Amino acid sequence: MKIAIVKERRPHETRVAATPETVKKLKALGAEITIEAGAGTVAAYTDQAYSEAGATIVPDAASALAVGDIVFKIQRPMTAEEGLDELGLLRQGQTLMAPLGALTNKDLVQALASRGVTSFALELIPRITRAQSMDILSSQANLAGYKAVLVAANNYGRIFPQMMTPGGTLAPSRSFIMGVGVAGLQAIATARRLGSVVTATDVRPATKEQVQSLGAKFVAVEDEEFKAAETAGGYAKQMSPEYQAKQAALVADHIKSQDIVITTALIPGRKAPVLVSEEMVRTMKPGSVIVDMAVEQGGNCPLSEFGKVVEKYGVKIVGPANLPGELPTDASALFSRNLLNFITPMVDKETRALTINLEDEVVKGTLVTRDGQIVHPSLTQA
Repeated sequence: MKIAIVKERRPHETRVAATPETVKKLKALGAEITIEAGAGTVAAYTDQAYSEAGATIVPDAASALAVGDIVFKIQRPMTAEEGLDELGLLRQGQTLMAPLGALTNKDLVQALASRGVTSFALELIPRITRAQSMDILSSQANLAGYKAVLVAANNYGRIFPQMMTPGGTLAPSRSFIMGVGVAGLQAIATARRLGSVVTATDVRPATKEQVQSLGAKFVAVEDEEFKAAETAGGYAKQMSPEYQAKQAALVADHIKSQDIVITTALIPGRKAPVLVSEEMVRTMKPGSVIVDMAVEQGGNCPLSEFGKVVEKYGVKIVGPANLPGELPTDASALFSRNLLNFITPMVDKETRALTINLEDEVVKGTLVTRDGQIVHPSLTQA
């Protein structure tokens, strides 16, 4: 079993799919590890550290991918049009383990199938107890929620906590977190630690208690539709236009008094829902800050721009390109442990080879292409 790790080349990406810690543990499973030179430099993992952990360092991506039976990546493979043709370097029989955005990047999935690559889309790991240690979305969202608050604080022209000084008392900031998943919960906790008065909203009823347990106030229209607004997988359902109108009215009134708004709402495989309209932005206080964590999927605010800080109606709107990538050392550490935990059950203890059990719930949830075919149910249904 030979595993290859290459340098990530997509814009704004600083993470790496293995660390010296996971290299040692992968070797203990019987793997040989090949890493492209400089793959972990930006994340503060040196070639020397990888070498001392037992990895072989090679000069470029082509050299690494040429010897790897299994490829670990942080981002989906690039095409020739995007820069280095990573897709073209993959070969029949290789196994790719990476976030692929499979539900929206169907051309990529078809290309992987056509090349005979077995691919696992890590963003599709099922939300079951056994898979929690493999869940890349949760591990990275946790860091993103933390960083989003720091980004907001850096763009806000005042302090977060109440402060009593000889010159008078400074009032605490007011932060509103929209979407209470992993990222939202961490944002609540971080804003509270910084001394902000925090409120939060979500369409899933189970989140109310979670918000309150962190010392924040819950804001939502709690009608019958709200009580049934969560999927079996723990995601928010698409709400009716009627509910959206009622919730928007409540939020519109609440948002006028907020200093910080952090939006985190995503629906898998779909464009991000609009939570903060242009009209809402108009009503916000001058100097307020919005951090739109969903900007890459269209944004929860139509005024946000990917990778930019823009000012509209006196409000700063931040569209961060890659929040986990702003914490590359820890983000890489968590991601690489997720990958280690993902592959470990697939390694035969006797032969030390990769074995894919098609009856395993995690395998069924993430396996996208195999034997030249697209095999994931979500992509094969007419």
